[in-house]
Amino acid sequence: MLMDRPGTERTAVVAPPDDDKRWKIIDVTMRRNGYSGHALIETLHAVQSCFGYLEDRSLRYVAVSLQLPLSKVYGVATFYHLFTLKPQGEHTCVICTGTACYIKGSRGLVSAIEARYGVKPGQTTDDNVLSVLSARCIGSCGVAPTVVLDGNVLGEQTPDGLIAELQEVI
Repeated sequence: MLMDRPGTERTAVVAPPDDDKRWKIIDVTMRRNGYSGHALIETLHAVQSCFGYLEDRSLRYVAVSLQLPLSKVYGVATFYHLFTLKPQGEHTCVICTGTACYIKGSRGLVSAIEARYGVKPGQTTDDNVLSVLSARCIGSCGVAPTVVLDGNVLGEQTPDGLIAELQEVI
């Protein structure tokens, strides 16, 4: 018997959606936190790390396992920009659109990517090679405009410089 929250008990662990071994990593994350609702964000990070994105059945599994309303799980998954509900491309480019970056030219970065690759923030190229996202602020205002390309922060970007960086990794 697992204790979930004071005064509540869990009598059974929910079976994962299929026999994919990656579900064991998710289960370990939830078990480590006592299947408590406070572990929602950590669990969603584990799911996205394992599967690349948060699909519907993953969110339902997490909701049932943590005994949370599905609406709360979806709410958290859609509130934070680091979570995605769609499969991402092989490479990810996050353009900061916060105030400092916007003033220093992030619009031009977005326009350059749209012109070169035909995608806007929130979209993935047809060949699934590049996903473009936007973030309200990544906390690198001193080197604005900034981009996070495959996890690496690139500061003081220009449209031509960004396209050159993308061409190197793609």
